[in-house]
Amino acid sequence: MKNDIQIKNKRAYFDYHILDSYVAGIALLGTEIKAIRQGKANMTDAFCMFIGDVLYVRNLHVSEYSHSSFHHHDIKRDRVLLLHKKELKKLKIKGEEKGFTIVPLRIFTNERGFAKMEIAIAQGKKEFDKRDSIKDRESKREMDRAMKV
Repeated sequence: MKNDIQIKNKRAYFDYHILDSYVAGIALLGTEIKAIRQGKANMTDAFCMFIGDVLYVRNLHVSEYSHSSFHHHDIKRDRVLLLHKKELKKLKIKGEEKGFTIVPLRIFTNERGFAKMEIAIAQGKKEFDKRDSIKDRESKREMDRAMKV
């Protein structure tokens, strides 16, 4: 199976310092996985939260599958993330600490064709950190332009 699906959350890298990352499975419906394989997902507003002892991803926008009939999935429904109990316990403890949050970073498919989501424990950036990120990105872009010429 071809592994070319890479849906990234670029906003997370700009807004947060990424501390620790995990790979989780996603419980999806049939039309959702087909739409993700078409690349029809948007995760800019997505976030993870615990409801009870189960980790959910919220506001993950998966568009409707183009070839489906009248059985469509809800576009922004809560989806369960599948992790080991030990990992869930670590995430819950760290996510409840002040200043830390759990953010989704990217969606990809593994070699068996299953959709996976990379999630991370992150700490929010301050305004000056964001300015530093922009300055670094622009200086790198200038260096790349100078190297081409």
